[in-house]
Amino acid sequence: MNQDIVISAKKLISGYKDKIVWEDASFEVKSGEFIVLLGPNGAGKTTLFKLILGLIKPLGGEIEVFGKVPSKGNSLISYFPQKRLIDNDFRLNCIEYVKLVLSGDKLGFSFGKKAKEEEKAAIKALKMVDGLKFANKPLSQLSGGEQQKIFLAQALVQDPKILLLDEPLANLDLKREVELIELIKSVSKKNNITVILIAHDINPLLPVIDRIIYIANKQVASGLPSEIITSKKLTELYGSNVEVLKSKSGRLAVLGMEGGVNHEH
Repeated sequence: MNQDIVISAKKLISGYKDKIVWEDASFEVKSGEFIVLLGPNGAGKTTLFKLILGLIKPLGGEIEVFGKVPSKGNSLISYFPQKRLIDNDFRLNCIEYVKLVLSGDKLGFSFGKKAKEEEKAAIKALKMVDGLKFANKPLSQLSGGEQQKIFLAQALVQDPKILLLDEPLANLDLKREVELIELIKSVSKKNNITVILIAHDINPLLPVIDRIIYIANKQVASGLPSEIITSKKLTELYGSNVEVLKSKSGRLAVLGMEGGVNHEH
């Protein structure tokens, strides 16, 4: 296997029991790439994450991560979930929250050498996201954009080589979206981390992404944005007429999809 390829799929079929979610997917993901995963709700984007994480097995075809069949608990892969419940009574400070991953998500204290190593790793991760200033603040007191930085730090604390981000831009305003995207891209580039990010709006991501994986109508397409977000390609994927419009500023709008992906604010 090419050492630059970290994920390889060949005629991959995904699904649960007798239900096929998508099929005949063949694509490769290279080390350090920034990829956006697009598609309507229910198309199977999170299913792909589960396959990469080894949480489920394919119904057919092959998938390899780092040249091996995916298995649970691979510390080289970090997952950033879509929803986190943080209420006002959540008093854990940010550095302790980041360290939760290192202790198996169990609250408690480490001692001696292990405690020092966890502290060092958490500080490093917070520095990577410019979040060290929040280290001793309760996570619940931070703004939505600041919390996303801490969530990202937690995802980075084990030095992963693949970062799976499930809609990290949800509920952020455009300014915070752009700031988080630039931060993720910077961290990815400096540390050669492969990023696969699920999103519903491609526009703020266009300046930083390398390729797109698009899932729709039980099909998977992979390529450059200019190859995938076109009237012809999306019409093929959806099996119905789809029109892609591009503004003078480069923003994309996709028309004709019911329940499809919103590519424009």
